[in-house]
Amino acid sequence: MRPSRMMRVVGFNVDRVVSEASTDPEVLRLENFATDLPPPPDAITATREAVGTSEANSYVPFTGTAGLRQAVAARLKRQSNLSYDPDRQIVITAGGTQGLISALLAVIEPGDEVLLTDPTYAGMIHRVTFAGGVPMFVPMKVVDKRWRLDLDMLRAMVTSRTRAMVLSNPGMPSGHVLSEAEWLAIRELCVTRNLWLLYDAALEGVLYDGLPLRHPASLTGMPERTLIIGSISKEYRMIGWRIGWIAGPPKVMADVFYTHSYLVIAPPGISQKGAEVALRTENSGVPAAIAEWKARRDLMLEQLEGLPVVIPDGGWSLLLDAHALGYSATDAASILLTQAKVAATPMTNWGSSVAERYIRLVFSFEPQERLKLLRERLRRTSLLP
Repeated sequence: MRPSRMMRVVGFNVDRVVSEASTDPEVLRLENFATDLPPPPDAITATREAVGTSEANSYVPFTGTAGLRQAVAARLKRQSNLSYDPDRQIVITAGGTQGLISALLAVIEPGDEVLLTDPTYAGMIHRVTFAGGVPMFVPMKVVDKRWRLDLDMLRAMVTSRTRAMVLSNPGMPSGHVLSEAEWLAIRELCVTRNLWLLYDAALEGVLYDGLPLRHPASLTGMPERTLIIGSISKEYRMIGWRIGWIAGPPKVMADVFYTHSYLVIAPPGISQKGAEVALRTENSGVPAAIAEWKARRDLMLEQLEGLPVVIPDGGWSLLLDAHALGYSATDAASILLTQAKVAATPMTNWGSSVAERYIRLVFSFEPQERLKLLRERLRRTSLLP
C-alpha cells in the first residue's frame, strides 16, 4: 500500500506536456517554466574553472562556501537593509525548492495547516504535504484584469492550527505582485497569530511597470518570523546550477541546517563559485533580462487580446481562463496543442477552485519573433470568440 502522505500527491502536468510537445520543433513552447536567455558569462567562466578543483569536489562546508554565503548576505542587505550573519543565518541549498522543504521541516509539526494562494506552484503544495502539513488555499481574485489576494478569506482561514504561510512574490504561476495593503495584512496576521512566513524569493526581482521590490523581512516584527528562500535560477538564468539559499533568524536556522544537511549533505560544489560570481558581478545581465521578459509579456498580451487573460505584474507566465471560454483547463490545453501546436499547462492540482479554471502560458522561453505566431495559431482553434 502507498504511504498515506502519498495519497494526496499527484502529477503537476508540466512533464506530460513537455513530453508531448518536445518532438515537434514547430510547437510554441509556452509550457516549460524556463528561459532561453543565457546566464552571466562571468558565472559560466567561474563554473568551468571550478570543475576539477578539490574545493568544488567536496562535501564540505555543508552550509555552502563562505564566499557564497557572504554574497547572499550582501544581496539581502541591499534588499531589506537587514544584516544577516553568513555563518549563523544563511544556508546554501540545492536550489530554492530544496530550500522550501528544508524550511518546512524545520518549522511545522505534522497536522499543522499551511496557507498558500490559489493558484500556486504545485511543487510548493506537495512539499507542504511531504513535511506533514495540511495545505490550505487562500483564493486569489481578479480585479481590473489583475490578481489580488482575497484578504477577507485570508483572515478567515487562520485558525488555531495554522502554523505558516508559503508565499511567492511575484506569484508563480500567476505573476501576481503583492500590494502594500496585502503585505501589511500578511504582516499583521503573522505577528498577531505568531505565524511563520516562508517567502519564496525566486522571482522577486522580476517586476514590471516600475513596481518596487518590497521585502517582507523589512516589515516591523517580521525579521524574526520570516524564512527567505532564494535562488539564482530565475533572475540570473542559472536553472541548471541548482543553487539557492535559506536565510532567517538564528533561533530556527540551526534546525534548518539539520534538515538541509540530512536531505542533501551539501549543495553542488561545482556550481557555487559561478553562483557567487553572478551575485557579486555588477553586470550580470539582470536588468536587460527583465526588460526582455517585459517586452515578451506585452507582446503576449497583444496576441491574446480579447481573451480572458489576467495581466501579470511580474514573473515569467500568465494565466488564461479556460472556463470563461467554456472549456476545462485540460481540454483547452489539449485543443491548443493538437489544433494550434501551442504547448500550455493546465493548472489542475495547482490549488483549488481558482486554479482549476486556468491554463498557464510561459512567455520567458520563446523569442519575440516566435511569440508573434501565437495569434495566427489561435485562429485555428475554437478558443477565439
